[in-house]
Amino acid sequence: MYKVFVNDKPLFLTSVVEKETDFQLFLLESIDIEQLIAKMFSGRIEKAFLYYPDEKQGLKLLKEKIPVAKAGGGLVYNKKGEILFIFRNGKWDLPKGGIEKNEDIEDTAVREVEEETGVKGLKITGKLQKTYHIFKRNGNYKLKITSWYEMTTKYDGILTGQIEEGIEKVAWLKPAEITEALKNSYENIKLLFEEDSIKQTLL
Repeated sequence: MYKVFVNDKPLFLTSVVEKETDFQLFLLESIDIEQLIAKMFSGRIEKAFLYYPDEKQGLKLLKEKIPVAKAGGGLVYNKKGEILFIFRNGKWDLPKGGIEKNEDIEDTAVREVEEETGVKGLKITGKLQKTYHIFKRNGNYKLKITSWYEMTTKYDGILTGQIEEGIEKVAWLKPAEITEALKNSYENIKLLFEEDSIKQTLL
């Protein structure tokens, strides 16, 4: 099952038909996707399931219905085992950003972390799950697919938030602080911390 977030509300891509309880079920093939997204943005629908017999094919079909924007981001550990967070738009987030022309997605992730936080010497140590969310720009909906990477760095210099990206604060957070920060974060970011390898750092 794929989780796509629309204004932080979940839209599930599923190949299983469940009896409806607190959500609405739609057929991916026939749904007017823009209308559904508009209803989720306005709060008229809080949670929805999109059914397609094959989930991977379903994701492919969704990409055909909504233009895709690719992004890369990093979940970065320092020598003390703290994790790098940014604070913008009133929420805690992880550094990420859009891919540039002819750029490899791993290079995107490293470049964006450096640009948004000022942290250098980044080394990718693992690949995390992709996250999906739908946003609106210039009146059009786009599906942002972010590839996330686990990274490490020995950098202990000054943290510098990228002002033009609206980043107010950059901080290394300890496990207890992360648990608190996630209460004021995005659902996509919370998903990353549900991965077993990362869950361990919060215990």
